Amino acid sequence: MQTVPRPLQSTAMVPDPVLENLSPTVEVPPVTPGKPQVVIIGGGFGGLYAAQQLGRADVEVTLIDKRNFHLFQPLLYQVAMGGLSPGDIASPLRGVLSAQKNTRVLMGEVTDVDPEQQRVSLKDGRTIPYNSLIVATGMSHFYFGRDDWADVAPGLKTVEDALEMRRRIFAAFEKAENTTDPELKKSLLTFVIVGGGPTGVELAGSLAELAHHTLRNDFRHIDTTASRILLIEGMDRVLPPFPPELSARAHADLEKLGVEVLTKSLVTDIAGHQITLKQGDEVSTLQAGTVLWAAGVRDPGMGGLLADRTGAERDRSGRVIVSHDLSLPTYSNIFVVGDLAHFAHQGDRPLPGVAPVAMQEGKYVARLIQKRLQNETLPAFEYKDSGSLAVIGRHAAVVNLPWAKLTGFPAWFVWLFVHIFYLIEFDNKLMVMTQWAANYMTRKQGSRLITEKVVEKVEVTAAGDR
Repeated sequence: MQTVPRPLQSTAMVPDPVLENLSPTVEVPPVTPGKPQVVIIGGGFGGLYAAQQLGRADVEVTLIDKRNFHLFQPLLYQVAMGGLSPGDIASPLRGVLSAQKNTRVLMGEVTDVDPEQQRVSLKDGRTIPYNSLIVATGMSHFYFGRDDWADVAPGLKTVEDALEMRRRIFAAFEKAENTTDPELKKSLLTFVIVGGGPTGVELAGSLAELAHHTLRNDFRHIDTTASRILLIEGMDRVLPPFPPELSARAHADLEKLGVEVLTKSLVTDIAGHQITLKQGDEVSTLQAGTVLWAAGVRDPGMGGLLADRTGAERDRSGRVIVSHDLSLPTYSNIFVVGDLAHFAHQGDRPLPGVAPVAMQEGKYVARLIQKRLQNETLPAFEYKDSGSLAVIGRHAAVVNLPWAKLTGFPAWFVWLFVHIFYLIEFDNKLMVMTQWAANYMTRKQGSRLITEKVVEKVEVTAAGDR
């Protein structure tokens, strides 16, 4: 079923006490009536790059996100380790898009999509009409059917996740300093990271440097260099998407830092501070004061909503299967980009859920929408792989480029340059470079704060850091 964008229809005015201080109508009217309306759900890499690409187009763009900021997720693990503050890697969406007069930003949560009436509904009762819809909401943690593990093994997708990880890590050292029980102290100084992908490797390497270098002189009753850090991966090597030789180098670099790497190992249970592992036919348990989750992702809900409303198909992780132009097979004016998109039209497997893919998909869809307004089209989307990279620690990284494979200091330098380059705003680039320079010279982490576990307080802090 192919749909053709049609003139927007107005809805009846319905009084809503929730919105009486915002607008007298439930439907949010266009800023410029008569212009094609492009609605983007999600201000991550895919959504933001699509919005920026449409900045000069003869359309009106509405970007909707639950947060008022874009988060540079590749550096989120450094917030968890106290190396950076949330404000260093977050950019206010209104500020980033303020020069685009055809673009507005709405802070809200989308709860429904009506493909026939061409409108999306927000949690607070507002509705926004669209001619073209871009969904770029990303993915969430997946605990393989054991959602009860989420409370004891936080993942890393949001600012709140990073601050919770930071709280648990530094609180573990503080508790160990204040106990005389040797077994409890040993447990508190044991850290387990589940998942040997890029996030898990970066967490493990950073945690090892934190324990073995940054904190080693800060305590009087514990030796932080005696901390035990385990990285658990179910497959036969860490960084499975990377070439085997780079995975082997990453493994060696992690062990050099003091990380115990357990491959072909599955976590079968997490009960309090006890982790049950299965390695082949052997089952064992260990005590760990802190467990961090970096294994698996799933649809946080938007994929299921699209499937219900449009008949779109999904894969086992809940990602939405899209056509060659990133549209839904059933509705050609609805696009899915970024981690939520299952794009299997290039190569023998779907494109990975990484930032460069989302960036290119967002730009492509924006260009396609502009072409369609001129009764033209574009060739099928084709991802241009510029490489993948992961940092292990100081002077240690692996970089897989189309023309070369780098390790050690050259890879580490490339990793630094790439991440600085892709930070959204100049002040972010400057702050991160300054903080990294200070951390490099002093081996100290400047944001080692233990915050309370209060979501509302964390949200205010994250937004206010800017």
